[in-house]
Amino acid sequence: MPADESARERFSRPALDELFRKFPERELTGARIEFISRQFLGIPYRADTLAGPAEAESLVLSLTEVDCFTLLDYVEAMRHASSFGGFLELLRRIRYREGLVSFTHRNHFFSDWAVYNSQFVGDVTAAVGRGRVRRITKSLNRKEDGSFFIPGILPVVREIIYIPSPLIDGGIVEKLQTGDYAGIYTDAPGLDVSHVGIIVRRDGDLVLRHASSSHGKVLDQDFRAYMEDRAGLILLRPRAATVSGA
Repeated sequence: MPADESARERFSRPALDELFRKFPERELTGARIEFISRQFLGIPYRADTLAGPAEAESLVLSLTEVDCFTLLDYVEAMRHASSFGGFLELLRRIRYREGLVSFTHRNHFFSDWAVYNSQFVGDVTAAVGRGRVRRITKSLNRKEDGSFFIPGILPVVREIIYIPSPLIDGGIVEKLQTGDYAGIYTDAPGLDVSHVGIIVRRDGDLVLRHASSSHGKVLDQDFRAYMEDRAGLILLRPRAATVSGA
């Protein structure tokens, strides 16, 4: 079966309804996120599935093609839902500030989740990294030359806390939990992360589950090997959820 047909079958409405029926049997945090995100393994990567600044904004649902950030959108919304309607409502609340579907209210940055989705996740970077974290104040969305990465979005000054990759030792790795949302910190001015994914402990290994542009799909990669040539790590931890069918 071609990959696109397999993806459409995996996330058809009947398949999703069956998936939501299985959710209550599982834990509400890490195990639940692992189970949901596992359904996306092999799903093709595609950038720009959401509207640009010149396009009409709508609540896009594109489960058969994802980028690294929309993968997290879908997984986080699904883990709180017990029905398809509940999933859509939660997706709207997670992707957009105050649930208002507009380009200017969309959470464009990973650190937006810690600020605007604090009922769903908490930033545990400092707690996990302790004395090894670094703090930097950035004007998000403003490039070094003063222009914007995302037209129409005003820059926001924000303190970013991250763990430098060379300082991620065995003690820090032991504190990472399945279901943690990992932001790959970047030194680039105006950006907080260059990529995002999900931490998973699998068969004794620690992997980053993510939608990879270079591999063209959602896959698992060894976490420590992946982080070797990256600047650092920002860690958001999901809060315990009450499943909603609303």
